[in-house]
Amino acid sequence: MKNANGFNFKYFTNDLSAGLVVFLVALPLCLGIALASGAPLFSGIIAGIVGGIIVAFTSKSALSVSGPAAGLTVIVLNAITQLGSYEVFLLAVVLAGLIQIALGYLKAGIIGYYFPSSVIKGMLAAIGIILILKQIPYALGYDGSQSVGFNFFQAEGGNTFSKILNAINIIHPGALAIACLSLKLVPGALIVVILGIIINVWFKVNDPTLYLSGTKLVRLPVANSASEFIGQFTLPDFSALGNIKVYVVAVTIAIIASLESLLSVEAVDKLDPYKRNTPANRELKAQGLGNLISGLIGGLPLTAVIVRSSANVNSGGKTKLSAIIHGLLLLFSVIGFASFLNKIPLACLASLLLMVGYKLAKVSLFRSMFKLGWEQFLPFIITVIAIQFSDLLKGIGVGMLVSMFFILRNNYKRSYFFHKELHNADEKIIIELAEDVTFLNKGSIALTLSHLPDNSSVIIDGSKSHTIDIDVLEIIHNFKNTVELKNIKLELKNIPEFNGMLGH
Repeated sequence: MKNANGFNFKYFTNDLSAGLVVFLVALPLCLGIALASGAPLFSGIIAGIVGGIIVAFTSKSALSVSGPAAGLTVIVLNAITQLGSYEVFLLAVVLAGLIQIALGYLKAGIIGYYFPSSVIKGMLAAIGIILILKQIPYALGYDGSQSVGFNFFQAEGGNTFSKILNAINIIHPGALAIACLSLKLVPGALIVVILGIIINVWFKVNDPTLYLSGTKLVRLPVANSASEFIGQFTLPDFSALGNIKVYVVAVTIAIIASLESLLSVEAVDKLDPYKRNTPANRELKAQGLGNLISGLIGGLPLTAVIVRSSANVNSGGKTKLSAIIHGLLLLFSVIGFASFLNKIPLACLASLLLMVGYKLAKVSLFRSMFKLGWEQFLPFIITVIAIQFSDLLKGIGVGMLVSMFFILRNNYKRSYFFHKELHNADEKIIIELAEDVTFLNKGSIALTLSHLPDNSSVIIDGSKSHTIDIDVLEIIHNFKNTVELKNIKLELKNIPEFNGMLGH
């Protein structure tokens, strides 16, 4: 089982149960993320289906689950506005998928190691804050016809906070009640949706002034036949192939989606009780194929998603079959239950996204980053702030510059190197760390540790090191926890403990 990254029907019962749980989490979030992205709500379902079936089938990850991700909402909303139509945006998604496939064949999967954790955590926290601020108006009663852009400064004037103030002036009591009850009473995503529908029906019967209808509800097209269902899918506008903006958006989606996917599968591999490793380059190809197909039929861009994947692990999923089952359940739900989904209040979806935003930007994350010192906290908090007032790529760029400043400052005082000796099995391997080991060494260290032969004796010596970056410490201690699988005898010399405070 420890090497089984494919199917194993011995665990069908476990995977069926986990797939059902992941479906219950994914369905309302697919709708909510589409809403936050300014895209047709059905596009979120399409991405969930493709991620659950196509990506899960072609990926070598045993437990990760792919679909539309909160981390791409800012990019998607801005790109649709910039490109002028959703059909042109779909062309960018198709091209992004082709770029990801190419990156997989170019063995670019190692790219995930070259982004410091502080910047990545800052990116996720910034997205969480944006989701919270931008969904507050919907929770207060804004409807689907009113735009709540993701930029801080709005094109029509005003900013994020002025939008919230405007929403306060037109609060809909029914929407506010549903949002508050959803947030306060129930943690489960699907139960939140059912609760929202029940409360709204009660409003209709007992107090029609509180009842939410029309544009304040989800609006999915209801198919009365197979041909009508097929007609809901949207084709990309290939006439825009000469538009340079399409390629800029495609490259942006490919980079961010690839990075988020690689980081997610790395996190899931750590959660996996069998400690199976996902081939990064194969994952890029699978994600690229998923985005290619999703874009061709009208879906949002997708990534491996840590929220759904962790739900899969925690629900007892054993193989990729659980992710495929979740994708099939999404497909069946829109074929037969679209009219039921159209009873969901937008305020209810807003409450779900507020929960997602909080999970990404917990106060405890800010505290733990601060405790790690200024070299970790400054890149983190500056990334958060920069993304709030610019966009995702610019914010990450600013965070990377701050991280590079600290690296260059340290390297000005002390040079660094990473020395490795390759040996055959049953021989002793000594890995000496240099004076300063930074996140830039993550890739080479991770590859070296992954290629160590079974039954070998390994010493990782940090005696000469003045500083060892926490990203590298995490890799070393994760390796320590998995050496039994390869029957490796490991000795750590002067390697600090890693307390795991960076984990979400």
